[in-house]
Amino acid sequence: MSETLYGNTPPFLGAIDGTENSIEDSDVVIYGVPWEGAVTWGTYTGCELGPKVMRICSARYSGYLPELDHIDVFEHLKLADLGDVDVVPADVPETMTRIEDFATKVWESGKFPLALGGDHGITYPIVKALTKKTKKKIGIIHLDAHYDNMPHHEGDKYARSTPFARIYELDGVRNESLIHTGIHGPRNKPQSGRFAKEAGAKTITINDIREAKDLRKLAASIYEQASEGTELVYLSVCSDVLDFAFNPGGPVDGNGLTSYELLTLIYEFAKRGIVGMDFVEVYPQQDPTDVSSHFASTIALYALAGVIEEKNTKS
Repeated sequence: MSETLYGNTPPFLGAIDGTENSIEDSDVVIYGVPWEGAVTWGTYTGCELGPKVMRICSARYSGYLPELDHIDVFEHLKLADLGDVDVVPADVPETMTRIEDFATKVWESGKFPLALGGDHGITYPIVKALTKKTKKKIGIIHLDAHYDNMPHHEGDKYARSTPFARIYELDGVRNESLIHTGIHGPRNKPQSGRFAKEAGAKTITINDIREAKDLRKLAASIYEQASEGTELVYLSVCSDVLDFAFNPGGPVDGNGLTSYELLTLIYEFAKRGIVGMDFVEVYPQQDPTDVSSHFASTIALYALAGVIEEKNTKS
């Protein structure tokens, strides 16, 4: 590690330090949102450490993916790490404002953004900033075990179980092009599916994915639904869409995607055109070997390989 953003923490995947250097020549910007708001399950906590540990783990990885036609992501894209949003742990509304303000500047840069969470509550202010900046209709592919669309958690409208309830309310998002993908398991509440249906959002369950004869064709169909009637598609990924066998640092949800399935979906979405993405809900203190934090690098590289493919298709 030749440079650090803070303490012992390097920029993600060898990116330049965008807090000290110009990002003008960069194609991709990474930023962390070390935020955990209202904790929704006892002592299961610690995802505010996610950006730091994902960055530290990323120092082990190159950009080379031999399984994707030997692409080296770093030959095609320059990365910059903008550091972290300056969150205020005791002040939820102020933090939401700070995330939105930071994300607004990121969208204004015109670079491809990757946000590292933090809990899933960060997605709402990021998407809100996108709708305000672009004035365009947004479709969203939401990869998750859970809908995360409850009206509130014990009065908190911005808890990690609520962001899509807030996103349903945004005029800039076409709810019919919001695709909850990979939904599974009893930690969803009975009313969450009803809330999605009432908002007009679509649901692709884990069984829909598993029973599809061709995963890549299913990905194309999901993307087509997300892009219908929209001008931009955003991707939000919660770690618990993965089965806990592949995600020891995420919430404990079984019957989820394999790592191959998740990476394939992300690559297929990205190569069709996404405006940006986030990856959330990694809890390093639950994961002594940092498996989930390490896997974040591969997720990012597959998404960026898709971005490269999309650019090559256009050129």
